[in-house]
Amino acid sequence: MNTTIPPLKAGELVALAAPARRVSPEEMAPAIATLQSWGLRVRVPEGLYADEGQLAGSDKHRAALLQGQLDDPEVRAILCCRGGYGTVRIIDRLDFTRFAQHPKWIVGYSDVTVLHSHIHATLGLPTLHATMPINFPDEGENIDLQMLRATLFGERMPALEWDATAMDRPGVAEGELVGGNLSILYSLLGSRSQIDTRGKILLIEDLDEYLYHVDRMMQALRRAGMLEGLNGLIVGHLSDMHDNAVPFGRTAEQIVLEAVERCDFPVAFGAPVGHCVGANCAVRLGEKHRLECSNSKKSRIFAP
Repeated sequence: MNTTIPPLKAGELVALAAPARRVSPEEMAPAIATLQSWGLRVRVPEGLYADEGQLAGSDKHRAALLQGQLDDPEVRAILCCRGGYGTVRIIDRLDFTRFAQHPKWIVGYSDVTVLHSHIHATLGLPTLHATMPINFPDEGENIDLQMLRATLFGERMPALEWDATAMDRPGVAEGELVGGNLSILYSLLGSRSQIDTRGKILLIEDLDEYLYHVDRMMQALRRAGMLEGLNGLIVGHLSDMHDNAVPFGRTAEQIVLEAVERCDFPVAFGAPVGHCVGANCAVRLGEKHRLECSNSKKSRIFAP
């Protein structure tokens, strides 16, 4: 199955969900106000602000709240409040039967990669890798919000362009865009939520990792066959990387290139996607894209 999700219209209902780390009413207030200013009705499920340690309530509680929004055909998009950790603990509790009958946008990044990956692997439906309510500014709209709003409402988007880097491997590729957070993709290896990357363009990004761990994850993806069959690779923000007292000896970008050195497909670094507020542009995962990569001009992706 591969389908297009209809664009939102003013007056339609969107819902907040907290499948991972807990959130507060104060943290969600700017997002609720912004979504309402777009003409949308916003559902804040009862129990959204529960907490159990770092999590937004127990596994059973978080799964039940998300299940209610997945099942409701009136809900046209589900915006995951924040990432952190926890979605993998509830993914096997969720039933996507009604969701498949009435698809809607699942919006988020970071830990929400669990949902993106599971939906692509099991249903073949598109999802939206984009900023989350925890990142909405108190006032105004940054580029992240502008692109989220435009995508949700079905506006024709120009190509997403960014400056090329000297490390890029130039070329052109077409294929379904999949992926998300590298750590989450690594954690899903061997499960039914693992995506099939053959013939596709893979997007990866990450935050706050040790360089040797980035290498471990990339080598795991390579050994699992997730890299050699790619049509292209897009690398978003690799932010706030750490090293040991004895340096690992490679940057995160060099680690990525080493993992795909035997592969022949374009690799574009520096995409404005991932853990960087104000530079986390919305991209539709699970839909066909064209990647044009150059190490002297601009790189870009767009729906052909």
